[in-house]
Amino acid sequence: MLVLHENAVVLDKNGPVPAAGISGAEEGRTKTIAYNILADHNLDNGDENLRLRFDSLISHDITYVGIIQTAKGSGLNRFPVPYAMTNCHNSLCAVGGTINADDHAFGLSAAKRYGGIFVPPNMAVIHQYAREEMAGCGKMILGSDSHTRYGALGCMGFGEGGPELVKQLLENTYDIARPRTVLVYVTGEVSHGVGPHDVAIALCGAVYKNDFVKNAVMEFVGPAIKNLHIDFRIGIDVMTTEMACLSSIWETDERVEDFYRVHDRLSDYKRLTAEEGAYYDCMIELDLCKIQPMIAVPFHPSNAYTIKEFSSNAADILRSIEKEAMETFGGTVSLDLVSKLRNGKFTTDQGIIAGCAGGMFDNINEALAILDGAGTSNDYFSLNIYPSSIPVSMELMNANITSRLTSLGAVFKPCFCGPCFGAGDVPSNNGFSIRHATRNFPNREGSKPVDGQLSCVALMDARSIAATAASSGVLTSAADIDYEKPSEAERFYDKAPYEKRLYQGYGKADGTAPLRLGPNITEWPDIPPLPNNLLIELASVIRDEVTTTDELIPSGDTSSYRSNPLKLATFTLSRRDPQYVGRTEKIRAEESLRAAAKPSPRIADVWKDLGNDEAALSDCRIVSAIFANKPGDGSAREQAASCQRVLGTGANICYEYATKRYRSNCINWGILPFNISEETPFPYETGDFIYVPNVRSAIENAASRVPARVYSSGVVSDIMLLLPALTAKEREIIIEGCLMNWYAAQNRK
Repeated sequence: MLVLHENAVVLDKNGPVPAAGISGAEEGRTKTIAYNILADHNLDNGDENLRLRFDSLISHDITYVGIIQTAKGSGLNRFPVPYAMTNCHNSLCAVGGTINADDHAFGLSAAKRYGGIFVPPNMAVIHQYAREEMAGCGKMILGSDSHTRYGALGCMGFGEGGPELVKQLLENTYDIARPRTVLVYVTGEVSHGVGPHDVAIALCGAVYKNDFVKNAVMEFVGPAIKNLHIDFRIGIDVMTTEMACLSSIWETDERVEDFYRVHDRLSDYKRLTAEEGAYYDCMIELDLCKIQPMIAVPFHPSNAYTIKEFSSNAADILRSIEKEAMETFGGTVSLDLVSKLRNGKFTTDQGIIAGCAGGMFDNINEALAILDGAGTSNDYFSLNIYPSSIPVSMELMNANITSRLTSLGAVFKPCFCGPCFGAGDVPSNNGFSIRHATRNFPNREGSKPVDGQLSCVALMDARSIAATAASSGVLTSAADIDYEKPSEAERFYDKAPYEKRLYQGYGKADGTAPLRLGPNITEWPDIPPLPNNLLIELASVIRDEVTTTDELIPSGDTSSYRSNPLKLATFTLSRRDPQYVGRTEKIRAEESLRAAAKPSPRIADVWKDLGNDEAALSDCRIVSAIFANKPGDGSAREQAASCQRVLGTGANICYEYATKRYRSNCINWGILPFNISEETPFPYETGDFIYVPNVRSAIENAASRVPARVYSSGVVSDIMLLLPALTAKEREIIIEGCLMNWYAAQNRK
């Protein structure tokens, strides 16, 4: 379906050609769409190091309270660019009493005080609001959600942790080395029954596990793009996050122009196209006519199969999922998916079409065409639909789509991201949910393995979900349904609900307006600076191939406590290593005794066995650490790092960080982002110690290799810890202890 070309290519008038042998080919880097947008936002004179300022910012109600509290503590006076705060993640959660509504009140009060945009609950999911009201061709948006992707509209979106938004609010920059640019060359026609999620899942399956686009910008160009509706392009684009790229951008055309015209923002349109001679580091050849209806089985969007392939090998694939679940959760819970095979056909329990990926007009309209005349099941299978915004809901209602789908048994729900992160429509234990949503990580559907619960999610396009609903839950490809695809509808956009209900405060900051603080909204605890020496105790050792941010800090109901750092931290690793928090508490108790010059006998013995003088213990801090092979895949939520820091974590150790954003979050919270080489074995376990002498000096002197000693079962050995590619500012942040401390230090100068 896709062909990956690892070598560089150059775009000429007939399409991409190998760059090898073309004199001066690399000069064509300046001719890509991505290069020129980045150049327009770069404050650095150098060509390879970027210091970016974004045109606007956006957050949702899991992240904006912490961002504003951090920025306030660092000297915030006003929002320097448009900053939208949407309420689409905790708008339907009842956990914790008033805390969600308290946070929403805080968000509105912050918009009034600092001059922001406040989108009330259930009005729009974060990314649809950005598409409708904020994106613009050639612009850049930074969001505190990993799916901040608006490339299909000619706008580069970056999804990062909250501290990166704090930097922008304080008029600092987003600093990165110039990323690689990967050409996605699009040809062919979309086949019957194929939707954008099918294309996206196929792409994830092709590029995620081999890091083909990791931390790169994906640039979509090609003759077939002009035939794709905007909703189709958006549906592919938003899923580029799951491919581990940094951002994405598409060439623009008359369809994009029409989108901005319909949304009464024609001035935000301009033609974007790669110039002849544009140079790309590598290429993905995407032939749309070869894409078939797809399914991404648990527990990752890259576990991609055609539905036809899955159906032919269902028993083997399902047994492999059961085995993975058993290994992931240590045998404490299990799945029995093979029992869902009946007469050779696989039966699902739930269908969801939702949010920034699924809840678009075209997806829901075509789902109606497939389901029309059949209806859904009156048995265990259910079909729920979450439109992406109130304007989309109104468009569906005015086209009589909502009422027709409702009469067929589908249930429409508010604009809410819950099904994507485990806070809405949690399936029954051992349930199998098929969703046109963005992720299917373990527990992403909301189950709690520590309570003996486990269910799972597979990703599919809305079209095949509708086909499955028409078959009473029996997995069915939309390609196997004889239906007439809806003709391209004339689109309209009614923003009256936004004009009546949203608070548009940009440029109207009122420094006298009080912040409304609920009882769950607390300040960040004090974070200590980096000491001269560290004694690290391993509080958790995770040997899974990849560890997601959802495992580091679970989503779903736990996210209701995101405004209370100490409370939220008690959920860290709770669904992956439930004893982790208790271990960190014991390590912090050891540090308290050391700080009082009364080290426990256990620490004194370890210190002595490491060959250190007893007096030197006063110049050392005891911290916890997590080892994982490849941590940080998934969400941009900085809580995956801040919760570790609140619990006393001083370092993470891994072979590789799954995403730049998680590594950046660790740095911004003062957690040393150690690597070890792939050739270095790590046989150590929870409770072992790693002593890192002169670590502060190593950071100050930009050392990339930091020698350390390991204490394991009474045996001392050497290990080399790696610290590649820390910028000068990142080193300063780590030395100060965290980004907040760094800003405080700047204010003292």
